[in-house]
Amino acid sequence: MKRILLTVAAVCLVAMNAFAAGPYTVSVTQIVEHPALDAMRKGVQDRLKERGVDATFNVHIAQGNMATNVQIVSQMLGEKPDLVLAIATPGAQAAAQKIHDIPIVFTGVTDPVSAGLVKNLQNTGGGNVTGMSDFSPMDKHVALIREIVPAVKTIGVIYNAGEPNSVVLVEKLKEEAGKAGIGVEGASIANSSGVYQAAKSLVGRADLVYIPTDNTAISALESAIKVCTQNRLPLIVGDVDSVDRGAIAAVAVDYYKMGLQTGDMVYRILVEGVAPGEMPVEFLNDLNLHVNKKAAAAMGVTLPEATVARAAKVIE
Repeated sequence: MKRILLTVAAVCLVAMNAFAAGPYTVSVTQIVEHPALDAMRKGVQDRLKERGVDATFNVHIAQGNMATNVQIVSQMLGEKPDLVLAIATPGAQAAAQKIHDIPIVFTGVTDPVSAGLVKNLQNTGGGNVTGMSDFSPMDKHVALIREIVPAVKTIGVIYNAGEPNSVVLVEKLKEEAGKAGIGVEGASIANSSGVYQAAKSLVGRADLVYIPTDNTAISALESAIKVCTQNRLPLIVGDVDSVDRGAIAAVAVDYYKMGLQTGDMVYRILVEGVAPGEMPVEFLNDLNLHVNKKAAAAMGVTLPEATVARAAKVIE
């Protein structure tokens, strides 16, 4: 009897894997290439492969160009995909505006409600769109800033005012910083080439520079690092991948893990047949602290021992 049950289970597993095999076509729209966004894409790909799904990914990168971002939607429609994966807010918005009969799963979107992607976080409005939010815990970001630069009076923030997610984050930064009696000086950019000048404009006006999960600013992070290093101006960021690149610190989600969880959502839609409109927006609540001691020293900061001790990753 036991052998029969095992045989039945094995047959069911084979059948399930065969069902999961596909093949499926996933069209991907991504506003720029940088480590955090790339990590989410890889997480989705790895999760589907791990779960036995045969999926072809057609990846489209807009290189920060909004016109290209819109053109990508037409290209994706021509691919007749089984699902659209939209990484970051601009691509998700462009896809949702024109695609209504193909499932869309977004990831790395700060505020999907204000971006017009879903009616509410429970996604009770139905439709063909769902996904994951990476809304930054701005209270924790301000706390980290005060921990690393206790005398901070003014935070300089570099962001693209054309990215709705960034506008929301800057408003939240002002709110949380205001509670601590800290001012915020904005340096708005229109494209990645403006990051260097924006960083220079904050020298003498701010005690440190903060870059949120702004796709445009992060794509040119090295420009900000150069200015901050030359002027001994601390640079703290909203994503942990940027700490590897030379920022001092960040407390944020692990974007690869977010990609894995997004992959589970994609699996439910492609393989299990769940409608996107029946799936609430999901979050990743597992936050990591990464610090870069070398960057801190170069920017004139000595990291507190307690900060280093609790970091999940320390770059010497």
